[in-house]
Amino acid sequence: VQLQASGGGLAQAGGSLRLSCAASGLTFSNYVMGWFRQAPGKEREFVAVINWSGGNTVYADSVKGRFTISRDNAKNTMYLQMNSLKPDDTAVYFCAAYRGSGVVVSTTPRRFDYWGQGTLVTVSS
Repeated sequence: VQLQASGGGLAQAGGSLRLSCAASGLTFSNYVMGWFRQAPGKEREFVAVINWSGGNTVYADSVKGRFTISRDNAKNTMYLQMNSLKPDDTAVYFCAAYRGSGVVVSTTPRRFDYWGQGTLVTVSS
């Protein structure tokens, strides 16, 4: 299984970025997908998660209303649209996956079996 995150970069506060996570080596529609982030000197934290069909999404309070997680099962790809970016959003963003076909999803990092390499998002003030 490989997860390849991309789309990070430098943005100004108030700006937008769109992250992508391309998956291979798995039946994508059988997996719950999530985004996590880790800022320098901090622990990895949950950002957003989406169930296998895209019908259920959960967000961290810190990004609710600004970020949107989505997936395209035909393209084996998950996305994170990030709007109204803040300097506090600066971090390495990781995509992750675990096998699950229900509605309920986990927001706990240790539940996720597969991780991508991360993409750096830097938001300047």
